[in-house]
Amino acid sequence: MKLLRVGPVGAERPALLDEDGTLRDLSALVTDVDGALLADASALSRIRAGVGARIFPALDPAGLRTGPPLARIGKIVGVGLNYRRLAAETRSVVPAEPVLFLKAADTVVGPDDPVLLPPGSEKTDWEVELAVVIGRRARRLETDEDALSAVGGYVLAHDVSEREFQFDRGGAWVKGKNYETFTPLGPWLVTPDEIRDPQDVRLRLWVNGDLKQDDSTADQIFPVGEVVRYVSSFMTLYPGDVILTGTPAGAAVSRPDPKPYLRAGDVVELEGAGLGRQRQELKDA
Repeated sequence: MKLLRVGPVGAERPALLDEDGTLRDLSALVTDVDGALLADASALSRIRAGVGARIFPALDPAGLRTGPPLARIGKIVGVGLNYRRLAAETRSVVPAEPVLFLKAADTVVGPDDPVLLPPGSEKTDWEVELAVVIGRRARRLETDEDALSAVGGYVLAHDVSEREFQFDRGGAWVKGKNYETFTPLGPWLVTPDEIRDPQDVRLRLWVNGDLKQDDSTADQIFPVGEVVRYVSSFMTLYPGDVILTGTPAGAAVSRPDPKPYLRAGDVVELEGAGLGRQRQELKDA
């Protein structure tokens, strides 16, 4: 299933995109798309049954904003340097273990909402990613198979990063990862049955129409199951938590000087196979 949330900021309602591309209203059945829904097998079964019976009313998408596909996110865990070609491109040592960082849930916006440039920003960068949404409590998982069974869905993510704040201002990466609007998600959350192999998802990103990133999750150093298992050994994961599994080669930071960092007026578009497409205009905060 493709689950999403539509409507004005702060007043989104749950919806579903059915197989023929019709947008359908789920608000008569569920209150929202969140961790509680993903953890409720009976509710998900009722949605599937309703889709088959075509009982959910259609929505007119004209002029209707698509919000983030997940409400009430608990925490966002990011993985850095998780693609082999990215490591080669940046001349970095391939990490022995996943590199982790945290992003605040209030950085999340919809897939087509504007992205704001922090005041004084000179090095804001793009990063297309496959994100994992946790569907059940996960604590010290023992195998990658256990980890994949804890996945409630997948979503396209844009891990916007300010590189000067991230690398040159001291301390951890948190300074460059947490400006408002720095985590566009969506357009929809797909349940695991929609992604047959999370290691076979093509990710692409364009800036002003120029293709900048084009790779597959097959190039990941640490596959999705291993990432979820690894994270669960350091923190308990709950339904509605999100893990960003890393970005492929092609970000501005790895390009020759002068690096083409984002500026106000730039348009970033990104897509993931089976995950939909995003479009954001960059604006000064």
